[in-house]
Amino acid sequence: MDNRQKYISEFEDALEEFVNTLKQYVSTESGEWTIKGFVDIYKNIFTISSDTKIVSKILEIHLFPEILSFADKIGYKIILAEHQNWYPDLTLVNKEDDLIKFALDLKTTFRRNKKSAGFTLGSHGAYFKERDKDKNIQFPYNQYTGHYCLGVIYTRADLDDLSETEVFHVNELEPTYGNEESPIGARKVTKIENLKSITSVIRDFDFFAAPKWKIASDSQGSGNTANIGSIKDIDDLKAGNGVFSQLGEEWFDEYWMNYGSATMIKDGKTIKVTSIWDFLEFKGRLDLMDKVVAKGAKRRRKQ
Repeated sequence: MDNRQKYISEFEDALEEFVNTLKQYVSTESGEWTIKGFVDIYKNIFTISSDTKIVSKILEIHLFPEILSFADKIGYKIILAEHQNWYPDLTLVNKEDDLIKFALDLKTTFRRNKKSAGFTLGSHGAYFKERDKDKNIQFPYNQYTGHYCLGVIYTRADLDDLSETEVFHVNELEPTYGNEESPIGARKVTKIENLKSITSVIRDFDFFAAPKWKIASDSQGSGNTANIGSIKDIDDLKAGNGVFSQLGEEWFDEYWMNYGSATMIKDGKTIKVTSIWDFLEFKGRLDLMDKVVAKGAKRRRKQ
């Protein structure tokens, strides 16, 4: 095992052990999120909206102290992305050898049903193609020893209307302002016995960590933006069983570097290569078709 592979193996083992501790950190015995809302100086509790952007940001804040502790424990320092839209969310740099860097993106999403969820895995544009450049990325892509996702999948609470926040007074906090008869703004304040009485907006967490290439699909993750999409099956996400997981990281890299720009002749027409099946045909590697994990891939064209 070479030195680089040694660092990768140690990092992956530590990351896997770490994510197995996170469920008990963020959730109660019944599976509810331990975050109930925001508290003001008068001890009013304002519940959280179910908006996914709000939930994702608060989850990141909630997890950040644990991630800091994890990094320090395994001998790494953390560098945050300098700008909001830069990749990755976190860069972990080895304290003894700063040439060893791992990219870690936090990805949060809710279950679409009991079996599926999905998210984007970063751009396949400028920094992904020009790997020695630092545009929109903390360090050039090729300076990273590995690229990882820390995934959080949750279930949204089944409430009538999660778009509006509520206000609570909790007896165990001994509110110092207002009561159930005193509205705040246009909202009624509800008095309850304890914080556990407030229904969390999310529950039933699944955490996993995986190299980005192992959970990638061969489809873009969002509309017109150049984002790599993940596979959708939750069990496959947790197992790292993506489209390229048996082909290897090199095929993931080459496919996404050429996505939509490589062209081929198909049935007498020029088409853009936007599926792994067409890409392997384009490369003359039909012998590798059986290594594609077809479950998460685009439907294969009929021959």
